[in-house]
Amino acid sequence: MSACRRRAWLAWLATAAGASGLLLPGAARAGRQAEEPLADAVRGALSAAIASAAPPKLVFTNLDERLAFLRWQGAMSERLKRRKSEAHTRLEFLETLWYESRRAGLEPALVLGLIQVESGFRKYAISSAGARGYMQVMPFWARLIGDGEPARLFHMQTNLRFGCVILRHYLDLERGDLFMALGRYNGSRGKPDYPNAVLANRQQWMP
Repeated sequence: MSACRRRAWLAWLATAAGASGLLLPGAARAGRQAEEPLADAVRGALSAAIASAAPPKLVFTNLDERLAFLRWQGAMSERLKRRKSEAHTRLEFLETLWYESRRAGLEPALVLGLIQVESGFRKYAISSAGARGYMQVMPFWARLIGDGEPARLFHMQTNLRFGCVILRHYLDLERGDLFMALGRYNGSRGKPDYPNAVLANRQQWMP
């Protein structure tokens, strides 16, 4: 993306977010994440990144960190209430999302914004392209870096881990360019609709 185009995009996004002109999930055009060849080293690293199926175990270095997480979880739970009515389900989802996003070096608000656009927080969502679950992971990822069973992509932690690891992979490919990484995640690299929708919706999930 040229510097001029990037400045124009960032200016538009700031204006939209500041005016609360949020783009709803339907505003983003449906895409198809592309299956791309992976070098053996990359495939191995991604497979290792998604390998552990153990439940998330939150570790805090001090009491302030733990309190900050609990405040975040409580605030996000209130915002999520109309999409997930059962309190335990909301808290478990948010704990897992926080763990997986932080594990992948991603901002939790970004992952929440992406899920809002991708699936509207529907655990069993399936797109016309066959993408599955909260983060709409394409089944080919189960074959490339998982155990080859796409049905597991409906499992909450598995879906969040795959989605976060894949987005991290695309960010690394795009040298930290979030606009291009989000487009690649959606299968619409270089087009503005999808990244604009995710980043506008991210504003709802900022602490």
